[in-house]
Amino acid sequence: MTSTASDRSTPVVDTETEFGAKVAERLSGESVLWLTTVGPTGTPQPNPVWFQWRDGEFLIFSKPGQSKVRNIQRNPRVALNLNSTEHGGDVVVLTGTARVVEQRPSAAEIASFTTKYAEGLRSINLTDEQFYAEYSVVVRVTPDRLRGF
Repeated sequence: MTSTASDRSTPVVDTETEFGAKVAERLSGESVLWLTTVGPTGTPQPNPVWFQWRDGEFLIFSKPGQSKVRNIQRNPRVALNLNSTEHGGDVVVLTGTARVVEQRPSAAEIASFTTKYAEGLRSINLTDEQFYAEYSVVVRVTPDRLRGF
């Protein structure tokens, strides 16, 4: 199944379709998303990241100076995908445009992200304050295409 933002006025993740509803459910429950940026030599650079899906956009935090941040600043086109099943089912791939933004996320976004990753933060021995200080770069990704099965 493929959905493109320019196809129609519906969102890329169209919850009115069976596939879109399944993708939305996974985006609200999954912990890790693979963010693939393009390196300076044109080589794809996949990295697992924590994320929040909200209002048709992804919110990702990064440490400053990371390759993915430099890659996005050089080439904002990215791919995002969820892990498939062990045998290659449940494929979800989104493509879109990423941007590094100066504006801090809203208090509601921070609260939601912190709640989602409370256990993860404990597992890496960081408080939420330490996490947001260390992962201070805000990346937002607006998807324009969804495909998968």
